[in-house]
Amino acid sequence: MKKELICISCPRGCHLVVDTDEKSVTGNACKRGEAYGLSEVFDPVRVITSVVKIKNADIKMLPVKTDKPLKKELNFECIKAINKVTVEAPVRIGDIIIENIFGTGVNIVASKNAFKA
Repeated sequence: MKKELICISCPRGCHLVVDTDEKSVTGNACKRGEAYGLSEVFDPVRVITSVVKIKNADIKMLPVKTDKPLKKELNFECIKAINKVTVEAPVRIGDIIIENIFGTGVNIVASKNAFKA
């Protein structure tokens, strides 16, 4: 079976064809395209971005993200877990907001500084 994808590893946007039987990729201009194509078909992952509530801060919501890609199948559960969190200022970029979510080794980290109001 063959699957067609557009690579997002770089601005080139190569049109990839992934052969699922052979586990091979064609159409890529670089090695990153091959890795992306195989990953996207056999083990898709995403970096999740969201916001959490924050108290006593100079901002109303704190932007957060995963520090590594998370399996795509966990996206919605991850967002549900993030939505339950409230933090208190001050928070620095990179501070861990949720550690080791679902035992995956992926942390949810702050992606903006938040100072006391």
